[in-house]
Amino acid sequence: MKIAMLSPVAWRTPPHHYGPWELITSLLTEKLLDMGHDVTLFATADSFTRGQLESVVPRGYEEDRDSDAKVCESLHISHCFQQAGKFDIIHNNFDFAPLCYTPFTTTPVLTTIHGFSSSKIIPVYKRFNHNNFYVSISSADRSPELNYTATIHHGIDLKQFVFNKTGGDYLLYFGRIHHDKGTAEAIEIAKTCGKRLVIAGPVQDNNYYTQRVLPLIDDTEIFYLGSIGSSERSRLLGGASALLHPINFDEPFGLSVVEAMACGTPTIAFERGSMAELIENGITGFMVKDVEEAVLRVNTVSEISRRECRERAEKRFSVDRMAMEYVGVYEKVMRRMSGKL
Repeated sequence: MKIAMLSPVAWRTPPHHYGPWELITSLLTEKLLDMGHDVTLFATADSFTRGQLESVVPRGYEEDRDSDAKVCESLHISHCFQQAGKFDIIHNNFDFAPLCYTPFTTTPVLTTIHGFSSSKIIPVYKRFNHNNFYVSISSADRSPELNYTATIHHGIDLKQFVFNKTGGDYLLYFGRIHHDKGTAEAIEIAKTCGKRLVIAGPVQDNNYYTQRVLPLIDDTEIFYLGSIGSSERSRLLGGASALLHPINFDEPFGLSVVEAMACGTPTIAFERGSMAELIENGITGFMVKDVEEAVLRVNTVSEISRRECRERAEKRFSVDRMAMEYVGVYEKVMRRMSGKL
């Protein structure tokens, strides 16, 4: 099967640090190559793949502030669709903009909807509902206004995450520094429990960071490491007693939850969005309703089997499982387009 894999161009594929859409696109691309498929990755020129790389954007626009995001995106998407006839299928991981190009090609396009940045973008998905195929990354993130071909949970490369059977004595917050992700709530939980908290992730909202987070970082109980790379991720996740994930929005997925699970670390998360699909309550972590309940669960998190966390991650969230499910959807889409389904 000849597959065009369209990645975003905000960051490199795979990303140096942050870039969840680029990360999943890379993991899927490399696993499909392992399975014998012919995959061309459309990404930034500094990206890495063992397949063929196609690019007209030198570096991600989040890493090269002299570039214009809209220009980069327009050049990148058109470069892919100009070559659409070479492929059996285009897998769009770029969001809604590529849908506008789909009426001009007969090559089927599968779009993974990695989340809705706003309800204002849904009309674009609705407009092209009739000639596109949509995959959601969780059942919780489905819009009732759209038709979906499948739900496929993300998978991770389990070899990159080392199981830590004992963990450590600190709590971990791992993600964007933003109100949506609950950085301030994580600090409140840790301070109430009298536990050390390590924070890792990029600052997405500078005002929020300056007002709600920075004043509480003391490098004694509350630490901020910044955005960390893949080499540090496993050590940091595995060394925590628990991952705090007190989200203030309906999160479409939550890669850090699965990555922590693979290291044996349970998660204490607010019960919103996809959390009920990722966390098995009382088995791989706890879902709670507020800070007070999270504090109580910090004191009982040692009851969770870290070995069970790892085994559940292996069973449910491997990149192998994710890739096989996507191949099944590719084949279904191609049969439907050929009139055989």
